[in-house]
Amino acid sequence: MPSTPLCLVSELPEKTAKSYKFDDLSCFIIKYEGQVYAYLNACPHRNIELEWQENDFFDHNKDYLQCATHGALFLPHNGYCITGPCSQASLTPLTILIIDDRIHIKY
Repeated sequence: MPSTPLCLVSELPEKTAKSYKFDDLSCFIIKYEGQVYAYLNACPHRNIELEWQENDFFDHNKDYLQCATHGALFLPHNGYCITGPCSQASLTPLTILIIDDRIHIKY
């Protein structure tokens, strides 16, 4: 399983996200409550990317991740859907490593 370096942890402000594409993989990373998480950029409802605008994954209050198409809300720390058409489904998590403050994603 390859590991790809992304941005520095210090370059990812709290409650923000960055999306990345590698070959056929679309994913995003977030920082939430000081922790970094990574998910496939695919809503479990229709397997479409979550954001309309680049790197815009959080809801207005920045409490939840939100699918811009149908409004599903996901818990940032585990990707679990709490409301919307994919309720009780989850985003697909990806493994990350932090090496010398740099976030690496394994896929």
